[in-house]
Amino acid sequence: MGKEILGIIGGSGLYQIEGLSERREEVVHTPFGEPSGPYLSGVLEGTPVVFLPRHGPRHTLLPSEINYRANIHGFRQLGVRSLLSVSAVGSLKEDIRPGDMVLPDQFFDRTKDRQATFFGEGVVAHVQFGDPVCPCLLDAVHKVLRDMGARVHRGGTYVCMEGPIFSTRAESQFYRKMGFDVIGMTNLPEAKLAREAEMCYCSLALSTDYDCWHQSEEAVSAGAVLEVFRKNLDTARAAIRGLARAFPLQRSCACQSSLDGAIVTRPEAVPPATRERLRLLAGRFLA
Repeated sequence: MGKEILGIIGGSGLYQIEGLSERREEVVHTPFGEPSGPYLSGVLEGTPVVFLPRHGPRHTLLPSEINYRANIHGFRQLGVRSLLSVSAVGSLKEDIRPGDMVLPDQFFDRTKDRQATFFGEGVVAHVQFGDPVCPCLLDAVHKVLRDMGARVHRGGTYVCMEGPIFSTRAESQFYRKMGFDVIGMTNLPEAKLAREAEMCYCSLALSTDYDCWHQSEEAVSAGAVLEVFRKNLDTARAAIRGLARAFPLQRSCACQSSLDGAIVTRPEAVPPATRERLRLLAGRFLA
């Protein structure tokens, strides 16, 4: 068996992985359509790595235009079972400052136009999602950031909004009153699909702004977000290298067996086309 592969999803400002040896592009076609672009494969710190920028290599996809199902399925086709998501977020807490790293362990859904399940069209599955982030992967990323001396916040709730427009002040204040910690536009559908694909998933969120609730700060803008993100890319890249050095991880999670007992449709009732589409993810349950 080959060495465990680390998957990386890049967000706004992270379109390449530096330091990869044996680099090659992987064009992947999935039963759920086309991913955001070619995957970049290689070796980082001795660990096989597969990278994909979620918005496309030239950042041409809105959050609601990303084919999340194809992206996650493509990682599985390439053998990835552990996935780190890197993204920019707005802070909803005074002590989460622009430039801080956040490792959210909960999500709250405010989206309305996302394909966030592989199931349907003749097969029903209900996957447990009470703890949406892999604790083993989160532990590893947290240790890397702590050892680096980065300012990191472990845990908290990521509220996922639809976008692409930023929040109103009323919305931002509402999220703060609900006790949410950070806000973004992309991570929740990825986390849901990763769980259905029996993958370990963790978010490395970089706080870039105070959304628009902080009266003493300027309201968030795309330019400001990218500027802060670029300034702190070195920390994110160092964290990725450190995580690659830590692989393979010791596992005590159930992420990679999350479909056990989840599919309620009898195999003989599943349409052949649906069974074929789900062969990689759920073939052992649908035979």
